[in-house]
Amino acid sequence: MRIRKAGLTTATVVLGMLMASTGASAQAPAETPVEQPESYRGLPVAEYLRQTMDALKFQQVIDLAPVTSAASGVTAAGVDKDATAHSERVRRYAATTAEPQPISQQPQIDATVLELDAAGRIVSSGTVLMSPQYAHGVVVPVDANHHTTAVRYRQWDDAGWYTNHAQGTIDIVPGRENAPLDFMSPYPASVLKLMVTFGVLHLVDQGVVGLDDTYDYRPTTISSLCGDASSNTIRGYIDASLTVSSNAASCALIKLLWDHDAVTWLNQRFQDLGLETLRLAETNPANGGHWDNPITMTSLDTAKLLLLINGGSGTLWTTPAGIPVTAASALSDSSRRFFAAKLGEQGWNWMLSTTNYCGRGYPAPGIPQVTAGRWIAADGTMTVAGNYFGRDVRPCNQAAQVTFQHKTGWVGNSGSDAGIVRSLPGKPYRHYIIAVFSNLGDQYQDPQRPATPTGVVPVEYTQKLAQLGQAIDRYEAARP
Repeated sequence: MRIRKAGLTTATVVLGMLMASTGASAQAPAETPVEQPESYRGLPVAEYLRQTMDALKFQQVIDLAPVTSAASGVTAAGVDKDATAHSERVRRYAATTAEPQPISQQPQIDATVLELDAAGRIVSSGTVLMSPQYAHGVVVPVDANHHTTAVRYRQWDDAGWYTNHAQGTIDIVPGRENAPLDFMSPYPASVLKLMVTFGVLHLVDQGVVGLDDTYDYRPTTISSLCGDASSNTIRGYIDASLTVSSNAASCALIKLLWDHDAVTWLNQRFQDLGLETLRLAETNPANGGHWDNPITMTSLDTAKLLLLINGGSGTLWTTPAGIPVTAASALSDSSRRFFAAKLGEQGWNWMLSTTNYCGRGYPAPGIPQVTAGRWIAADGTMTVAGNYFGRDVRPCNQAAQVTFQHKTGWVGNSGSDAGIVRSLPGKPYRHYIIAVFSNLGDQYQDPQRPATPTGVVPVEYTQKLAQLGQAIDRYEAARP
């Protein structure tokens, strides 16, 4: 049964209200509220998403490390993009002599919302691309299976984003040269761990390995991303990979896939599922590292991968080859439940949802999720992988509307978050999947961003991403 808020319509959801909801704190950045006009009433989710993204004015962010500075996010090919820690990047930005500047061009953003029925099937979807070519956003046309051939997706190129007007040169999917849209996909960062876990749980389902088997990670070469040898259960590695985004645990899982000759299988499996842009490409079998731009994901295919994890009855979509795809054909019920449960224990709730900073005033509230109790101390504050957030999150848990089973990712020029949203009992009904990939990592901040309290981990992303998350959630809460 759906429970609706009386009188709530999409016309009442205004971005000005979302910005005001950061609280009256003097620390909140001064931004001009952007109201959603009456024309938003009854918009399909795709156009609502586009207009909301446009109204948020992502081009207002500032660049802490312009391309001319030594701290720039431009990395050489073949370098592990995730190897530099957030804290090290913060120190690098602070040490650069280059003054922060407005971002040089419209940011690169790829966002998808899948609206689901009670049985977990797609009832509608919206995918929007934003880039210098599509400064106000463009809705991606999809077919009845929520698949598109209308985009020539290109691999991310750090330097090329600046020098080639944000257009890539390497195609992700062949044969799209005449597609009407051309888009360079942001590097997915740690959201790639969804692909890794999917592959490992396939090995579990096939009886090749067991979740409680001990895996001795013995890299034959050492990388700064992956670290030294380790030993853990596969269950333990997956937990660390998904909940605290451990790169070392993820390297171990990728090496496990290589040990069982499953990386090639995994990439082909994504093709067979019609998820052509999902590629765990060119990782190093010696250590599971070498995470670079050939690893690709797009918001639409990532959302559909999450749809498989979410589960649902019957055929969820039919591939371009005419093969029906069901949740059961992808993973066993037990593997899907385990996968989703770990995503629900996410420690990093600071992009589309920002409950880790509950009530601070900045960043703005995002998706109003409940935060997993495993991270909450007796005083209500959170510490995740040694990072202290310094806010009592219990008030936000009491006010929570939804669960958010999700995975975040971040490097200097990559900010991503993707997950499954469900309403809590007694709250306005939601059941949707949201995935957002962008080049707005910690290299980009909001103007007049408040200083971070001493001892507290800095906010990773522009709060505009949280405002996008909250706007979508309110729209979905009002959906008939």
